[in-house]
Formats: sequence, C-alpha cells, structure tokens
Amino acid sequence: MTLPTGVERHDFDGETSLATQGQPVYGERTDGDWRRWDPHRSKLGAMLEQGMDTGLEGGETVLYLGAAAGTTVSHVADFGGPTYAVEFAPRPVRELLDAAESRRNLFPLLKDARKPESYAHVVEPVDVVVQDVATRGQARVATLNKQFLTDDGRLLAAIKARSEDVTADPDAVFDSVRTELSAEYELLETARLDPFHEDHLGIVARPRED
Repeated sequence: MTLPTGVERHDFDGETSLATQGQPVYGERTDGDWRRWDPHRSKLGAMLEQGMDTGLEGGETVLYLGAAAGTTVSHVADFGGPTYAVEFAPRPVRELLDAAESRRNLFPLLKDARKPESYAHVVEPVDVVVQDVATRGQARVATLNKQFLTDDGRLLAAIKARSEDVTADPDAVFDSVRTELSAEYELLETARLDPFHEDHLGIVARPRED
C-alpha cells in the first residue's frame, strides 16, 4: 500500500503506527513532530490500515464532512492542502477551532452537511470529499456534496450501519447504501472496517459524469 506523502509508519514506544507531523489534538502519542494516527479513533485511518486504495497522494484540497472535534481532519490537514471541515454540533467545533489554530490550511465550518447550499459560497472545488457523518441518509449526504468534487475527484466515505437503522442487518444496510450511491458514483472499492470500527463500511468512489 502506498501512503500519501506526509503520512508514514512510525515507531511509538515499540509499536509501529501511521503518523503525520503536526501539533497533537486528542492525546495521541507523539515522537518529536510525529503524532500517532490511531485507526481505532479514525475511520479514514482504518481505511489506510486496511490497505484500501484511497487515491490520496498528499496535498489534495479536501472537504471533510462530520469533522467533530478534529481527530481525523487534523491528520488530513497535516498532509493535505486546503481542508474544509464541516461540523454541525457547536460543542465539538470549539475543539476543532483549537486544532485549526496551528494549521493554517484547516477551515472549520459550523454547518450541516445535509445542507451544502449553506457553505457552497465558501468551499472551492475539491479533490477529495471525506464523509464521516453519523446520520440517517448517509448516501444522500454524499450525493448532495458531489457538486464540490472535481471530475477526477474521490469520495472516501465511512458508512455507519447503526446510524441508518439500528435494528437492520448491517450487510443489508451496506447493500442499500451501495445501490443508492451507485446512481451518482462509480464505486471503486468497499471494505468492512473491522476490527477497528464495528459495523462500518469504507467506500472509495469517484463521481459519475452528469
């Protein structure tokens, strides 16, 4: 697996892990400028650990949906270009703002990923949409935000089965999401994110031409 430029495997107290260079955000272990990228706390980190071909090379312009307190998006900003971080809940945005203080390329947006018209005037065309929104209608969120992707861009989505239907079989949920996404995206790779995240599906896709 080829890692993006700016992401390396690094030794932390005898344990090898993904790492980026930047100010620590969530109590992760550090070694000099390097900070551990914990795949148990990051779906995108788990996708990289699982060897999924995300297409990330480093330096991409990114729209991150569901940024929460900045755990994963801070790592993305460490190796990416301009990174727009959308989060709906005010409390985690306060921590997200702290993560952005040392990252001039990280732009927190207190917005709802289900309403991209509310931030369309701010976000430029992006190379990557990372979606980690724990809400019902995750495929619809990806479809609504397709407008920001360049023609050869990538969707990197982490689908949480229990956010769609807590009573449904996760495989059935994932089949439904794949079917809905396929109307607007070409699915390049899908993989379960166990053992890092139970009942989650990682998806790599690119937009279909209109």
